[in-house]
Amino acid sequence: MDYNSGLAHLVLPEYGRNIQRMVEFAVTVKDRAERNKVAQAIIAVMGQLNPHLRDVTDFKHKLWDHIFIISDFKLDVDSPYPLPTRETFITKPDRISYPSGKIKYKPYGKVLENIIAKAKEYPEGEEKTYLIEVIANLLKRSYLIWNRDSVNDEVILKHLEELSNGELKLPDASKLSHTNDILARNRTKKFGENNNTNTNTGGGGGKHGKGGHRHDNKHGKFKRNNPYKGDR
Repeated sequence: MDYNSGLAHLVLPEYGRNIQRMVEFAVTVKDRAERNKVAQAIIAVMGQLNPHLRDVTDFKHKLWDHIFIISDFKLDVDSPYPLPTRETFITKPDRISYPSGKIKYKPYGKVLENIIAKAKEYPEGEEKTYLIEVIANLLKRSYLIWNRDSVNDEVILKHLEELSNGELKLPDASKLSHTNDILARNRTKKFGENNNTNTNTGGGGGKHGKGGHRHDNKHGKFKRNNPYKGDR
């Protein structure tokens, strides 16, 4: 009996031992036409074993890369994609630099600053006026996430003017949503998410009380509070 500890290392464990043995066999096939048929058959089996790869862009390309990796790049077949090399998978990717630039007001983040910069390019008119109103309410909502105790509408208008270098102004503070309305919407949204979670998981109190799941049928009744007491 063979034990895994005594067998060769699995290159890609998600495909299992049998796929690796198939690939090892394909490498030994001398006739190139026959070897290509064997490789195509192995690719089909690999796709069936990993159906989630079908949601990945160019999943066929990924399967072909995997078969070459499993063969330690020794498989010589006609691939519909460029042949990968060992260096392709051992080369370190280029370092990605962190975003540069300071955020003036952290509660708003960089995204809102970019939105404000884009809004400044809009021509004057009704559309820009409405956009300024929307941005101001976004600022207030973000501020309330950062500080839930209180918010001054005048501060929000001042911040809008500062972030836009004086180009975006909301003269009427009444255009801002009321603080209580924003907080109420946030609470309602949070409650709805929690309620959906409880419903999906079956947690919490059911129809028959806290933790009470009751099952009735013609053969008898099961009561959680007293599981030893049945109908007689």
